[in-house]
Amino acid sequence: MSAQARYLLLVSPLMEHSPAFERAAALAKAEGAALHILAFDYLEGLATAGLVNEQALEQMRLGYVERHHQWLEDQARPLRHLGLTVTTEVAWVENPLKELLIRLKEEPMALVIKALEHESLLSRLMFTSLDVHLLRECPVPLHFVSRVQHGLPRRIVAAVDPFHRDGRYEGLNDRILHEATKLATACDAEVEVVYAHDLSDLSTQEYGFGSGAGFFSSEAAKLLFAEQGQAFNDLAARNGIPPEQRHMILGSPAKVLASYADAYNIDVIVMGRVGHRGLSRLLGSTTESLLYKMPCSVWVVSPERFD
Repeated sequence: MSAQARYLLLVSPLMEHSPAFERAAALAKAEGAALHILAFDYLEGLATAGLVNEQALEQMRLGYVERHHQWLEDQARPLRHLGLTVTTEVAWVENPLKELLIRLKEEPMALVIKALEHESLLSRLMFTSLDVHLLRECPVPLHFVSRVQHGLPRRIVAAVDPFHRDGRYEGLNDRILHEATKLATACDAEVEVVYAHDLSDLSTQEYGFGSGAGFFSSEAAKLLFAEQGQAFNDLAARNGIPPEQRHMILGSPAKVLASYADAYNIDVIVMGRVGHRGLSRLLGSTTESLLYKMPCSVWVVSPERFD
C-alpha cells in the first residue's frame, strides 16, 4: 500500500485568508492527500529590537508565533471537518527560501501550493520576490493560485514546446502533459494542449533563417512549420491527447497563452521551466513573465534533471 501523498500550502505571514486555501483543500480531498499548512514568520523590527532584553524579546517572538499558529488552526478546523488530514506549523525563519528547499529535501512533498503575491513592476525589477525564487528553484510541482472560480479546476491547459533542443530538458514536455492529465483526471476536468510557436524565434536561427517577410513566404519556413506540427502531434499522441484537444497557434507564446486562457475561461495553465539563465523561450522566460499576467492560476513543472 502506497504512502499518502502530502501537499504543502505555503501561506503569508500576514494572517490573510487567500484563495489558495480553497484550492489546496479541494485538491487534497480529490487526491486523498494530507495537507500541511506552513507559515514562515520573521519581523525584522522584532528580531533586532535593541531596547528589549533577550528574555523579553524571546517572549514577544513566542507570543507572535503562537497567535499566528492559532490563526492557522482556525483555518484548518473546517478543513478537518471535511475529512482532510491537516497539520499546521509556524516557523520563525529569516530566509524562507533556503529553509523551504532544505525541508523539501528532508520531507518530500508531492506539491507546493501558494497564493501568488501581486507586486508592482518596479518592485519586481528592484527585488526578486519569493514567488520568482520558488519558480526558479522549487524541485517539485508548484501551484501558484491567483484566483479561484472553482475549488477544483474545470478547464486546464498544458503549454508545451516540443521543439526545445536543449538535451537537459528531454522529457520535460511529457512531464508537463503527465501532470496536466493527472490533475484533470482527479478534478474530472477538461485538458487542452497548446503549442504557441513563433517562427521568428530563436529556433529559426537554427535553420539559418533571418527575420523579415521573406522568411515567412519561403519554402523553408513552411518546412519548419510542418516539422514543428509533426513534433507537436507526436508528443500529444504518445500522451493520449486526442486531435481535437491539440492547438498549435502562431504567435508570441506569452500573448497566445494569456489570450487563450482569457478567451476560454481557463482555470489552470500547466507549464514547465528550463532554468533561469538566458531565459528566452516558452518554458523559461514565458513562465516567469506570465506569472503576473495570466488571468488564471499557474502550475509549474520542473525538469527531472537540472544542473
